[in-house]
Amino acid sequence: MAKLNVNGQPHDIDAPRDMPVLWVLRDIIGLTGTKFGCGIAQCGACTVHLDGVAVRSCVLPIAAVGDRKITTIEAIGETPIGTRVQVAWRELDVVQCGYCQSGQVMQAASLLAQIPNPGDADIDAGMAGNICRCGTYQRIRAAVKQAAREA
Repeated sequence: MAKLNVNGQPHDIDAPRDMPVLWVLRDIIGLTGTKFGCGIAQCGACTVHLDGVAVRSCVLPIAAVGDRKITTIEAIGETPIGTRVQVAWRELDVVQCGYCQSGQVMQAASLLAQIPNPGDADIDAGMAGNICRCGTYQRIRAAVKQAAREA
């Protein structure tokens, strides 16, 4: 039995301690905004925050979480940075197919928490582990910049 704090809510999880957080979120708790992409932490579709830092939930076992707080795409809009990122995403029409976008938004929010006014190189480096098969990288960069300006 594991105790997880997800989006400010406590959850008692009856699952193997090596089960990845992604599957706990999707299959046990029912939060399906976090997506499965590659399963090896290379694409970023499964990105969530662990105490505000972007992590890949597909390779993070629940045993490694401990008392840290998990934030998913379902709750990122409750934070000032998350709200700004989501507004910028909508205003600049970043999404094409949308599959990777929850991970992109989570990564962008974490980036802005660490570097409030990133330049192009910061954005490229900070978002590098998130793959968008539709190639919306220019719109992602513009949205990150817009969210930074709105601070």
